[in-house]
Amino acid sequence: MSGRRRLCRLDELPDPGSRGFTLGSHTGAVEIFMVRRGPQVYAYRNSCPHTGATLEWQPDVFLDHSRTLIQCGLHGALFRIENGECVHGPCVGRHLEAVPVEVRDGTILLRADPIAG
Repeated sequence: MSGRRRLCRLDELPDPGSRGFTLGSHTGAVEIFMVRRGPQVYAYRNSCPHTGATLEWQPDVFLDHSRTLIQCGLHGALFRIENGECVHGPCVGRHLEAVPVEVRDGTILLRADPIAG
């Protein structure tokens, strides 16, 4: 996959909120999720650094009840939205794998292929 890929419109992502995506190409598929805070969007692979399990505890629900941290639905680990660092749980100090996205003209674009890299 080359170039940028449209994921969704910014206004389709709740603020604050999260949404999961399955991306595919000829080399395979990968699960990612995005979190929105105002105009800023953060994206990560949907894989806990502790177990490799997906993080959501309900479809498109990746945040804790306060909606200030990303939470692993399997064991409750908590991660900072801004950089994916685990701040509570069995993987403290480890990070979620960031996926490069950008917001352009109200659209969220994937900047690189997370499957290839």
